[in-house]
Amino acid sequence: MTRILSATLVRDSDDAIACAGCGHALGPAGQPWKPAAVLSEVAMKGLGGAPYSAADDALLRRFLCPGCGTLLDSETALPGDPFLEDVVEA
Repeated sequence: MTRILSATLVRDSDDAIACAGCGHALGPAGQPWKPAAVLSEVAMKGLGGAPYSAADDALLRRFLCPGCGTLLDSETALPGDPFLEDVVEA
């Protein structure tokens, strides 16, 4: 049985966190899933308007499904910051 976790993630019958679009497994429940996603980072400078015009180091991180390219999550961070982990318990 598949359990919906968010608009982009599900927990599949094998207790894996997976893409809701294509079912690509990203890892077991209870473990961070973001390291299994495709990471795209882009500088926030100029992306967020005036509040980010001087934010030379701020990044927009996008986590994409390796199976279908769906955007699974995004976050802002500084270079070298760890991911904001969304761990779904087993």
